[in-house]
Amino acid sequence: MEEILKLDPIKKVGGSVDLPGSKSISNRALLLAALSEGTTELQNLLAAEDTEMMIGVLEALGVKLEVSDNGTVVKVEGCGGNFPVKKADLFLGNAGTAMRPLSSSLAFSGGEYVLDGVARMRQRPIAHLVEALNSVGGRLSYLGEPGFPPIKIEPATKINSDIVHVRGDVSSQFVSGLLMAAPLIAPEQGLRIRIDGELISSPYVSLTCRLMERFGVEVKTSEKDFLVPKTPYKAPGIFEVEADASSASYFLALGALVGPLKINGIGADSVQGDAAFVEYLVKMGATVTRGENWIKTGPSRYGHKLHGLQADVRPIPDAAMTFAAMAPMCEGPTILRGISSWRVKETDRIAAMHNELTKVGCRVESTDDMIKITPPEKLRSAVFDTYKDHRMAMCMSLIAAGGVSVEIRDPNCVRKTFPDYFERLAGVVEKE
Repeated sequence: MEEILKLDPIKKVGGSVDLPGSKSISNRALLLAALSEGTTELQNLLAAEDTEMMIGVLEALGVKLEVSDNGTVVKVEGCGGNFPVKKADLFLGNAGTAMRPLSSSLAFSGGEYVLDGVARMRQRPIAHLVEALNSVGGRLSYLGEPGFPPIKIEPATKINSDIVHVRGDVSSQFVSGLLMAAPLIAPEQGLRIRIDGELISSPYVSLTCRLMERFGVEVKTSEKDFLVPKTPYKAPGIFEVEADASSASYFLALGALVGPLKINGIGADSVQGDAAFVEYLVKMGATVTRGENWIKTGPSRYGHKLHGLQADVRPIPDAAMTFAAMAPMCEGPTILRGISSWRVKETDRIAAMHNELTKVGCRVESTDDMIKITPPEKLRSAVFDTYKDHRMAMCMSLIAAGGVSVEIRDPNCVRKTFPDYFERLAGVVEKE
């Protein structure tokens, strides 16, 4: 029987909340530590399905890891990019942050591998990355529908060019994957990665470059051109993972709607693109204060409702979903543009948001790159479907801050990135 979680109306939240480690940083850091020379101790690592997938795959490839009981501290003995196991079938669930970078890192490792995932992963495109790798000597092929996992990687050890072109308009993870693999596969003069067309979600690529620098590799960047030197990664010793900015967005939104609420673990100097979420909240009328390692949000100091956001949210695609969930509680329509990447995430998030927000009385219009949400005069309770998508579950919980009870189907899908989200949510709700 499918589990359904009922949430009572949320009239007010208060106090503070601590957040789990960033998924984007955690999976990148795990891979970079494995590719490094030396041992890295990763602290405040996200303990969730996506990181479990990456850890399991690295272990299957022969990397030695020590994982703490709660999964938040992992010691990785790097293999310098030379994975000990040269033949393996690797299952990656629905973790795009594992599938795309590992495809790149294994393409020239001299091994034979099959990379596969759940049914939804088999619908998430990977063609542009495969084409880029094959264009410089890789031997990747499809075992099912062309352009999608599962993919087979056959032994290739030498790249045949010092420049690789890749499309950037479907997923920034294609670019990040090539960047992380580049120091180990580049010819002596380095490898130039050139972006054809638009680069979406560019803050995630900037994050990749900053993390590579922590592991001893400096990337020379321009807008659509990245020059990566041929140089070994060096373990930084201890690496602490920032709290997850995408996960922070739900609590930042709650604070802005019915707070104030203090969010610990992420502050003014965050390296994550999704930390810009608060800049949009300010435009909506929310009050925001920031410290070195915390952010506090509250409603408008003038007592007004927040304004619906009308913006191109291309730089923060994951956190931008939260604005769609806030829309029913805002004054005026919310129009989010630049969201084409939502179509190829854990579910088709544009369609999912369209369907679910209609249930509470919103008028919703959507295209392949835009969603417009007009709030209802009176919000309705609803039973929300989550489409096995962690972000849909967390987003739809925010509707309770509109003063109505909501029910969430399959709430455990949050295990992908935030296993105890609903417990932490309950912890900040103030009882009357």
